Amino acid sequence: MYTGIGASAGIGIGSVVLVTEPSLEFKTTTVTDGEAEKSRFQNALEKTIAKTQAMADDMRERVGEKEAEILEGHMLLLMDPEMTGQIESCIGDALMNAEAAVEQTCNTFRDLFASLEDEMFQQRATDVNDIKTRLIKTLLNVEEVDLGNLPENTILVAEDLTPSMTASINAENVAGILTEIGGKTSHSAILARAREIPAVLSIPDITKKVENGMSVVLDGDTGEVFLEPEEAVVEEYKEKRRIFLEEKAALQKFVGKATVTADGHQVELCANIGKPEDAKKVVECDGEGVGLFRTEFLFMDRPNVPTEEEQFEAYKSVAQTLEGKPVIIRTLDVGGDKEIPYLNLPKEENPFLGYRAVRLCLNRDDIYRPQLRALLRASAYGDIRIMVPMITCLDEIREVKAILDELKADLDEKGIPYNNDIKVGIMVETPASALMADAFAKEADFFSIGTNDLTGYTMCADRGNPDVAYLYSSYNPAVLRAIERVIKCGKEGGAIVGMCGEAAADPLLAPLLLAFGMDEFSVSATSILTTRKVISLWTMDEAKEVAEKAMSLVTEAEVKEYLESVAKK
Repeated sequence: MYTGIGASAGIGIGSVVLVTEPSLEFKTTTVTDGEAEKSRFQNALEKTIAKTQAMADDMRERVGEKEAEILEGHMLLLMDPEMTGQIESCIGDALMNAEAAVEQTCNTFRDLFASLEDEMFQQRATDVNDIKTRLIKTLLNVEEVDLGNLPENTILVAEDLTPSMTASINAENVAGILTEIGGKTSHSAILARAREIPAVLSIPDITKKVENGMSVVLDGDTGEVFLEPEEAVVEEYKEKRRIFLEEKAALQKFVGKATVTADGHQVELCANIGKPEDAKKVVECDGEGVGLFRTEFLFMDRPNVPTEEEQFEAYKSVAQTLEGKPVIIRTLDVGGDKEIPYLNLPKEENPFLGYRAVRLCLNRDDIYRPQLRALLRASAYGDIRIMVPMITCLDEIREVKAILDELKADLDEKGIPYNNDIKVGIMVETPASALMADAFAKEADFFSIGTNDLTGYTMCADRGNPDVAYLYSSYNPAVLRAIERVIKCGKEGGAIVGMCGEAAADPLLAPLLLAFGMDEFSVSATSILTTRKVISLWTMDEAKEVAEKAMSLVTEAEVKEYLESVAKK
């Protein structure tokens, strides 16, 4: 048995089709006619953009808008004047052949993104690599790998399954995907989940361990993979697949229902989104609102800051799509760990503790005021709420509210409509805000607990560092005590308390969060029905009993073992 990262749920049983890329070898040469070589590059660029647009259109029709956005993001990179300009400079100044210019420039951009610790930017490195490969293929007249005609029950195995390759897959014939690299947030994983193909990623050297036609069983939840399994293993996983499909079908009975415990205690169940188009998926998956709209995606893959008008239209569209349901929009959360080239942010030795999020925004009126003004204007079209990230001091939230008051006065003067009672809250993701939650509850209308960062900061552990990964756990008693305190202080101070971190969708933590008194759970859109089901299994008395026992335990292992022992399915 081999183990990787379970990136897309489900059981895959089938035979290997090994995906190998054709050779893209070329020589770096000096050209005599730089203009002619630039023209050759432009022709290849136009063909690649056209192919990408066609794939995006096909993906939109067959799968959905969100998935098409991934490929449209590739087109934005292909049309980025900074990248294409550097390629043409290599050709014109160094008289380098187009293939070498593309490779050199794309590798520079790829390495820049890969050096950043944020997973989202590391994914950009994969995207740039995909673009580089397709541009060079076009220049060399090499055909793309066609995954549209595969035999039934295919298990695709590749070093990496790029978005452009995944887009061409006929999902009906693919039983599973195995790769050597990639994680849960990679675009290949997102596309696999969207197309409901079980996938296990990051299995070292898997392409060297399989052959075409080899039988495989994989579990996209646990990350377990069996090569040439015995018949007993195949039968065991066929039964697991049957149960998985039954449970998935059974979730449909929760569509259109309130999110309530077994004894009738109701909470709000929302979804996290990254782009305006994602709001449609929230509605499709029966979400009760948006608990986190990450606005930094509006600022990425473009050469300049989005205008107030562009932002207004984006926020307005989400509010209108949700038709009056709450939409919590987080103000720009970028900084040393999430680099946007045109912002020219300083390099920092410790970016996670540096110049980021609200600290940056309060020093950049040219960025922050247009965003806040756009949010206010959009609030006339729905229940928009403003959330401020990375808060550590009361002065920060007070300063944000003061700016909002100034902007409101300006809108009043110009007769521009907005919601004067718009709610303003904070993301509780630092030990400082957790310890001062009682004071913040008097300043903020709501809290949203960001467990991803709160766990990392509380445990002083980088989730991306395998040497300290054992410390990064929301089951740690220190993290649970911080969460319990935040919810208690929020409730006592009159603030609505929600959670938008990964822990909100963790079935083991559901009874604790209910017992602590949390008002709102915000999860990925595809986790909405599963989370609603888990919440429905508990009574409040049962949840409180579990919480009392769990909070008496003093190690992460004890807590996790106990929660697993009482979990309901």
